[in-house]
Amino acid sequence: MQPTLFILAAGMGSRYGGLKQIDGLGPNGEAILDYSVYDALRAGFGKIVFVIRKDFEDDFRRVVLSKYEGKVQCELCFQSVDKVPEGCSFNPERTKPWGTNHAVLMGKDLIHEPFAVINADDFYGKEAFQVLADFLRSAEGKKGAYCMVGYRVANTLSENGTVSRGVCSTDENGNLTNVIERTKIEDKNGTIVFTEDGVDTPLDPNTPVSMNCWGFTPDYFEYSEQAFRLFLAEHGQELKSESYIPSLVNRLITSGKATCQVLDTTAKWFGVTYIEDRPQVVMKISRLIKEGVYPAKLF
Repeated sequence: MQPTLFILAAGMGSRYGGLKQIDGLGPNGEAILDYSVYDALRAGFGKIVFVIRKDFEDDFRRVVLSKYEGKVQCELCFQSVDKVPEGCSFNPERTKPWGTNHAVLMGKDLIHEPFAVINADDFYGKEAFQVLADFLRSAEGKKGAYCMVGYRVANTLSENGTVSRGVCSTDENGNLTNVIERTKIEDKNGTIVFTEDGVDTPLDPNTPVSMNCWGFTPDYFEYSEQAFRLFLAEHGQELKSESYIPSLVNRLITSGKATCQVLDTTAKWFGVTYIEDRPQVVMKISRLIKEGVYPAKLF
């Protein structure tokens, strides 16, 4: 069995100022997601599914998918506000996407095997894909066997502003017990803190955080749809509330329907949260090429 990689690429980078999912950062115009695909293929993933917005499908096919022809099976699905389960209603003035849990739900008709979920604009490193692939192969035929690559918070910060991270707690066996989204994390004078209601709370630099790098068995889609129906019943008339993956994972863990193993990594995340991050990302990719981690031309 070869697991599938599901890449979330539907978001418009409001803080970054453009379609950062397809911004060329490598020496031959490679986007960050190209490095993820490359790492996934050498880890043994067999299919790539992208969720995007319909309005940039043509650009995405031309700039991204054309690179992979003949190298790996690729599929597209589309996230839009009006794609909700049958019988559900929502505020017709809503324009904001419904969040990551809704984005994953868009892939339910294309994915029938254990799969990983990542963001298009986060650089995860080759080690992350190897541990994901190993876990997902071992989860074939199982239900509720999930995992998450846990990055250490100190290795996931931006020098150009605050970041949002899912701060995780684990039990003695390394299973996730709780993940709470913290939206304003930064290094203040050598101390990592998150800010909530104007109050700074320190975080240990080794605290595991979610970078939206998950592994799921296919039963996740059933739970995802159930959760999204409940979400719409409670929040469907709101304009900004979103349904997130960590919220559903928390619920499934608490109810005993799933376990989620936290796969530790010392890898350093990088990405383009802000436009000011771009030169640093270009430099880091160049360094990895010089070190022989990646070829100068991926595809």
